[in-house]
Amino acid sequence: MAAFSRPTDPTVADQCRLAADYVDRILKDEKPGDLPVQAPTKYEKAAKALGLTIPQSILATAEVIE
Repeated sequence: MAAFSRPTDPTVADQCRLAADYVDRILKDEKPGDLPVQAPTKYEKAAKALGLTIPQSILATAEVIE
């Protein structure tokens, strides 16, 4: 739970920016069903914070690993 309560965590900040973009577009009368589905791009830091290991098959498809 602590991983989600730190507002300075870049992963949380990225998620907030993505959510704000969706809200902005919906408030500008775009239909939610027409918006693209976007997945977060930074998984590794969040996974480590949760004690998870990302499978090598997924890491192999990553463009950048930090």
